[in-house]
Amino acid sequence: MTRQTPRRSITAKAMRRRPALNAKGSVSGKVAFITGGAAGVGAEVARRLHANGAQLILVDADADALASFATSLRGERVLTVTADVRDLAAMQAAADQGVQRWGGIDIVVANAGIVSYGSVRQVDPTTFKRLLDINVLGVFHTVRAVLPSIIERRGYVLIVSSLAAFTATPGMAPYNASKAAVEQFANTLRVEVAHRGVDVGSAHMSWLDTAMLRDTKTDLSTFGEMLSKLPYPFSIITSVDKCGEAFVAGIEKRRSRVYCPSWVAAVRFLRPLFFTRLGEAPIQRFVPDLIPRMDAEASALGRSTSLHSETLDTSTAQ
Repeated sequence: MTRQTPRRSITAKAMRRRPALNAKGSVSGKVAFITGGAAGVGAEVARRLHANGAQLILVDADADALASFATSLRGERVLTVTADVRDLAAMQAAADQGVQRWGGIDIVVANAGIVSYGSVRQVDPTTFKRLLDINVLGVFHTVRAVLPSIIERRGYVLIVSSLAAFTATPGMAPYNASKAAVEQFANTLRVEVAHRGVDVGSAHMSWLDTAMLRDTKTDLSTFGEMLSKLPYPFSIITSVDKCGEAFVAGIEKRRSRVYCPSWVAAVRFLRPLFFTRLGEAPIQRFVPDLIPRMDAEASALGRSTSLHSETLDTSTAQ
């Protein structure tokens, strides 16, 4: 006699499967919740998902930029919510609006983030805290708010980390720390929700041609100088378009890691080397001269982040 597989085993196996977002990985008809969705990488990912038929919930603290971007999409299949990721209640309200409008959430891209200026000795402590509140707590608030719907729909979470999680760039300790933190957050979340059919990825990018990078280069001439001194390929600046393409491919395939450019994957595996004397040697050559000058520039600015970030934070607080 042929032994039959117990019905319970079949059910358990089916529950462990990772569902595709749709046939052939399509996101058509799926609902994507994106923070920092008004510009840069967030907007590019939103534009591509929208073009592929997704419905969007775009969250950003910049109301004007959010409205302008939504207009470029003709407002079709787009819900915009002006909210600060530091505010859990506001993020919960945004998620609730999205569920009420679209019935649920299938994809979340926790993308909102800022950068600070200056070394550990120079950076404004208040800015350091604000960066962690946005870059780290903001990720937690985002995921916490949408997770019930993501679990219900066996969806996908993408946490935007960085190449900065694998290396140490002088003058960027707060940012580096935040991106290492959210990588580990993603790793832990992955093992917590895998049995529920939810996949979690972390995205790691090199320098991107965003307003954040351009503002930093404009504010600090020493920052551009530092980029030019970094060994190849760490000095390469990648387009937002290419990054958006990589993110969407990662979302469609529910990848646990998304890299842009692809060589960043190798850095992940080689990172122990970069924290040895040999690995740090190329950077140590220019730090003694450059960091004091970078700190002097940051001090002269009278702020430890971009003017846009400062202005937005002030308007959000009012």
